[in-house]
Amino acid sequence: MTVMPVPKAPHVVIVNDASVARGGATGLALLSARLLAQRGCRVTFVAGDAGDDGALAKARVELIALGGQPLLSRGKAAALREGVYDRAAKDRLGDFLRRIDSPETVYHLHGWAQILSPSVFDALAPVAAKTFVHAHDFFLACPNGAYFHYPKAQLCDRTPLSLSCVATNCDRRSYGQKLWRVARQRQVRRGLSSAAPWAGILQIHPGLSDRLAAGGVDPASIVTVRNPVERIIAERIRAEDNRTLAYVGRTEPGKGVALLCQAAKQAGVRLKVIGSVDKRPDLVSAHPEVTFTGWTQRGSLGDALSDCRAIAMPSRFPEPFGLVAAEASLAGLPVGISRHALLSDDVVSAKLGMAIDVSSVETLAADLRRLMALPDDEIASMSKAGFDGAVSVAQTPEAWIDQLMALYDRARVAAQ
Repeated sequence: MTVMPVPKAPHVVIVNDASVARGGATGLALLSARLLAQRGCRVTFVAGDAGDDGALAKARVELIALGGQPLLSRGKAAALREGVYDRAAKDRLGDFLRRIDSPETVYHLHGWAQILSPSVFDALAPVAAKTFVHAHDFFLACPNGAYFHYPKAQLCDRTPLSLSCVATNCDRRSYGQKLWRVARQRQVRRGLSSAAPWAGILQIHPGLSDRLAAGGVDPASIVTVRNPVERIIAERIRAEDNRTLAYVGRTEPGKGVALLCQAAKQAGVRLKVIGSVDKRPDLVSAHPEVTFTGWTQRGSLGDALSDCRAIAMPSRFPEPFGLVAAEASLAGLPVGISRHALLSDDVVSAKLGMAIDVSSVETLAADLRRLMALPDDEIASMSKAGFDGAVSVAQTPEAWIDQLMALYDRARVAAQ
C-alpha cells in the first residue's frame, strides 16, 4: 500500500476548558496554539467557555467557543449532573468535530474537568487515533487528582476506584464530594478505555507513569513530553546577594503554604508569598511577619523575585511538575523543593537546589535554615547553573513544539 506524504503543517485542533489562562494547563494550551501558528500550522482552539478578548485571533488562531460555564458558576443540581457528564457539551463538540475533520487534522485535549466534563472523551472517540490527551496532573487516574488525603494531609497510595479508595474520605470538602468525584472518575475511565486506542497520553514527567497506570491508563499509550519553560527575566537574579525566601503560586490546601509560613517563622527566615490570598485571610492574620504581595502578573514576576535568595516549593502531594520552580531556576534562583514533588530528583541531580522535608514544621524549618545558610559561592553556583539552563528540568518552547509536531505527524501517518 502506498503511503501518502504527510503535509509539513497539520491542522491542529486544541480542546480545552478555557480560552483565558487561569492555571498552568490552560497557559500551556494557549502557548502551544500561538507557537504552532507561528510554525505555519492551521490552529483551531475549541474552548468550553464563552471566548477570549481577541488574543487568539491576533495570534492567527481560530477560536470556537462552546459557551459553557465553570461548574462553580452553575446551579448546584446542574453542576452535580453536568460535572459527571455534560451531554450538551459532548453534542456541541461532536457536531463541530464531524464538520472539521480531515486527513490533515489532529486533536489535542488539555483541560476538561471544570467545564467540558468526562463527556469530552466520548466526543473525541471517533477521532481517538489522531487525538492526544495531555496529563497535566493525575485527574485521568485519581478521583481528587492528587493522590492525596486532604483531611489528613498525607500522600495516598490506594488504587483509584478500589473499595478502599471509594470508602476513604480524602476530599478537601466532604465525603459526599468524594463520592461525586468517584462517579466522575468512573466516566473518565470508561471514556478512556471504550474508544479506539488514543494517539497518546502525554505526561509531563516520567514520574506520572505508575500512578496513571494504576488508575487505568494504558501504559503503552503514555509518552513523556516535558513542559516548556520561558525566561521571566533577562538578567540573572544575583541570589547570593539576597536573604529572602520566596513562594510563588496558589495558596490552596495541599500546596504547603501554611506549613511554609510556620516553618519560616520557626527558622527565622524572611519569607515573601507571591500569590492570591483572597481566600486565605487566615494566613495573612496568622503571619504578620510574612510579606504577602498578592497575585502578580507573569511579566512582573522577575521584579518581584529580584530580592530573593531562593524559592520554596513545599507541596504536600506529588506535584507533577511545578512550572514556577522551573521558571525561578531559569531566572537564577536555587530551588528548595518538596521531596514529594516529581521534579525533586531532577533538581538535586542537576545541582539547582535541594530537596526539603515537608513532613512537619520542625523538619521543614531545619531544611529552610540549611538552604538559606548555604555559602554565597554555593548559592551563586546554583544560580548560574539554573540561569545558564545547560541542565534544565524542562525543555525550551522550541524543543517542545518540535516534539509535539513529530507526534502529530506520526499520528496522521498511522491513521491513513
